[in-house]
Amino acid sequence: MGGDSMNSKTIKNITLKLGADLCGIASVERFQDAPSGFNPLDIYSNCKSVIVFAKRVPAGSLLTENCVPYTHVNNIVTQEVDIIGVELCLVLEDSGVETVPIPSDDPSEYWEIENQYAKGILSLRHAGYLAGLGVMGKNTLLINEKYGNMIQIGAILVDIKLESDPIADFTVCMENCSLCIDKCPQKALNGEKVNQKNCRILSSFVTERGFVLKKCNLCRIACPNVLGSNGK
Repeated sequence: MGGDSMNSKTIKNITLKLGADLCGIASVERFQDAPSGFNPLDIYSNCKSVIVFAKRVPAGSLLTENCVPYTHVNNIVTQEVDIIGVELCLVLEDSGVETVPIPSDDPSEYWEIENQYAKGILSLRHAGYLAGLGVMGKNTLLINEKYGNMIQIGAILVDIKLESDPIADFTVCMENCSLCIDKCPQKALNGEKVNQKNCRILSSFVTERGFVLKKCNLCRIACPNVLGSNGK
């Protein structure tokens, strides 16, 4: 194990300079309740800390009546998040830190074909929560206090102990609010989980030419916290 010159503040500054808008850190102990097979230690047995970061998704992509701009923006931001993760790994490796990048989206291994249900190797939404980046909404999206739910999350695992950020405790979903649940055209939300089989019909719509489009984003738009304090 190396990286004696690296601490939480330094790493977060590096991550932001690489293009992230948010960065937080969670000790691997915070993931003790993760499902078997999806704990950071199941991915990398030497993991001591998880660095979680995110980029804003441009809000203008929500204004269009056509789903192509929203799909386009999400694809690009996802790639940018993955690039930040790889670049951060290279910087840390040069300082003697062992690193493992986690994809922001695909690929993944777990798949229940009958339920069209997939799991990433690490739940980035929950990692973001454990690293203090936000709280989970009823739409199952991580909601940041400043940027709302318009963020794309990435993470890397490292073999050094770093100071964890405090877990966010602000309130986003009022107890009686069910806007995202009611607006979902596929009835895929129940306030705690998403029925991926129902959701995929529109969230991963495949055209005749083979393009995958995100034809629905109502769970984001309907949320009063869609843009956080940055949009108010």
